[in-house]
Amino acid sequence: MPPAVMVTRTEYTASDLRREAGRARDGNAARRMLAIALVLEGASRDDAARTCGMDRQTLRDWVHRFNGQGLAGLSNDNSKGGRRARLTPEQKAELAEVVRKGPDVKVDGVVRWRRIDLQSAIRERFDVELAERTIGTILHELGFRRLSPRPFHPKKDEEAQEAFKKNFPDLVAAALPEAAKGKPLEVWWQDEARVGQQGTLSYAWAERGSRPPAPRDCRYTWVYIFGAVCPARETAAALVLPTVNIEAMTLHLAEISRQVAPGAHAILILDGAGWHKTGGALVVPDNITLLPLPPYAPELNPVENVWQYLRQNALSHLVWESYDAVVDACCDAWNDFLATPSRIKSIASRQWASVIG
Repeated sequence: MPPAVMVTRTEYTASDLRREAGRARDGNAARRMLAIALVLEGASRDDAARTCGMDRQTLRDWVHRFNGQGLAGLSNDNSKGGRRARLTPEQKAELAEVVRKGPDVKVDGVVRWRRIDLQSAIRERFDVELAERTIGTILHELGFRRLSPRPFHPKKDEEAQEAFKKNFPDLVAAALPEAAKGKPLEVWWQDEARVGQQGTLSYAWAERGSRPPAPRDCRYTWVYIFGAVCPARETAAALVLPTVNIEAMTLHLAEISRQVAPGAHAILILDGAGWHKTGGALVVPDNITLLPLPPYAPELNPVENVWQYLRQNALSHLVWESYDAVVDACCDAWNDFLATPSRIKSIASRQWASVIG
């Protein structure tokens, strides 16, 4: 059986190509997309070609066109008639860099790119007039999708974050007390999340062009989940408390201490909140050592991803009538999270931290 042909472009998965084939107005281009999707899924050249109504050599030629030109290469050559591509490959590459960099609000007058904004930018840069729909097609060809941005603090120090990850084993070794050296070491992550009657809204399936309604309370009763996870052991420890302060943190540290394996020592990684600092009234158990993250670096803490999971799957689109109802909802959400230990490892594992333990 002939081997599958080699697809070298990586910006499209088989699912992406099937979706683009469904949108394509050119039936021949759609067949070629489906054939390449089969190749990406491991089908032989014979099977992929036969399924999509072409011979092996034709499929090979179209794969080479796709490798060189992307989706645009799967349309028939219009050099002898019809419309040429309005943007050259060089212009498309420049457009990709413009989108990747984002707009300058002082220069471009917008805080994020929309297709209508890019329409003006393309007109000014290349003297080419494109329809908004065409711009959307080009952006898809270039590998761009509409995604929700990840927020970050404007004071974050990327160099400090990279140094923390790179030097993590040395930082742990320097933080450990003499009594902990030689013991089995567990890496734990800790954080707090506020959950209240105002609730959280998350994405939901709805008809195109609509904005689906969801309940949102206007009252201000809150509780705080103190959560900690140990991905290597697939275990966790949490308390739901009415406030955040040193006394609450002391209670949480005691709970984490009870979950550390007998004879082991835990390095607990957490942010620089005031109630996390030692030297005052905070009581840190003997089997725990605190290691602070760099300032303004929540993206290094996987417990932030745990909060996202809980909000999206258990703590959104709800209205709670009382403080006790909020507490019960948080406890139920956390217990459901713990019910699948592999989920802890999946969400909270960080490759750069797995060298410890």
